[in-house]
Amino acid sequence: MTLCSFLPTILLRFIAGAVAGRCDKKQVKLLADFVAACGTMTILLMHSASALKITHLDVINFLMSCMNAFQVPAAYVATSLLVPEEYYSRADGLQAAGNAAVSILSPALGGMLLLWNGMQAVLLIDLATFAIAFAALLFIRIPRIEQSAKAAGESLFQNCLTGFRFLNAHRRILRLILFIAAVNFLPKLGADGLMSVFILSRTNGNQTALGMVQSAVAMGILAGGMLAAAAKQKADSVKTVFVMCSLIFSVGLVMAVSRSVAGWSATAVLQYLFAAVMNVHWNTVMRSAVPIQMQGRVFSTRDTLQNCTIPLGIYLGGILADHIFEPLMTNDSAVRQALSVVFGAGNGAGIAVQFFLTSASGLMLSIVCMYRKQFRDET
Repeated sequence: MTLCSFLPTILLRFIAGAVAGRCDKKQVKLLADFVAACGTMTILLMHSASALKITHLDVINFLMSCMNAFQVPAAYVATSLLVPEEYYSRADGLQAAGNAAVSILSPALGGMLLLWNGMQAVLLIDLATFAIAFAALLFIRIPRIEQSAKAAGESLFQNCLTGFRFLNAHRRILRLILFIAAVNFLPKLGADGLMSVFILSRTNGNQTALGMVQSAVAMGILAGGMLAAAAKQKADSVKTVFVMCSLIFSVGLVMAVSRSVAGWSATAVLQYLFAAVMNVHWNTVMRSAVPIQMQGRVFSTRDTLQNCTIPLGIYLGGILADHIFEPLMTNDSAVRQALSVVFGAGNGAGIAVQFFLTSASGLMLSIVCMYRKQFRDET
């Protein structure tokens, strides 16, 4: 289900950006919301008929992810059109805080509704929220963008290549995107991708401990979004991106050597706070550097490039944990004995070593790139 929810967004975002650039942003968002609501309605009807299966959920998740691929670039551009440039970081911060609040409140409210009146009540409330969002969007006026004669005369495939052409002409932005791709890869190889496995291994399957750390993650994103929304927009958002990445990986080193739920929760709050601030400033860099007429296509190209490393990181992270690092910390060797002084022993100790190495690599990468001239100059 995770694969069906994740892959279409990456694979289609490249095309979706060009479509969003050519079409009315409001219409794209309304259509995407409508199709997503149809997916929820299908789940409700099949569940009511006792015909719902996992394969059905896979297909519906896939279709919803396809709609998300079109909605996100349209939302990027709509935000740029509605918000003055000096408030970009605050707007992105409010969006991050809102998404985090949803992540915190939705599971609790969903559980209460499930106990109160079953799955049908949950799905009906979900449909009601779709209707509210749809109605609200109907009354929002999003300014139209007049395409250049050249862009209007290009085919859809040529429009898709616009993002690559822009990035090829603006090498600093391209290098920053490749840096973010590496930053996305390393956490998925370590703490972000294996967090649940790590906590459950270290606590003998304690689901409460895992829930506490996951709540800390959402609290960190909420705090980071609110902090970015309240702060004045930085003049040098590029430097802020590197500083936040350095802090993320520095805290990751502490998480790797921690051995308590309190330690993991505290480091999770800080990591995701810094990550939320970093994402806000990264979006600000892109909004300021890319003309509004091209943002849908360029942002989609950016997302495709920087997110394509995430599935690879998740896949390789599991292989490294199962076949290298966990066995390393269970055999009777001098290396294990030395490492166990810092990382402990037993289940999860090998993953802790993996966390430490990926965080150290990310920290070194962030510091080196921060001071490289190529990331500051448009060459």
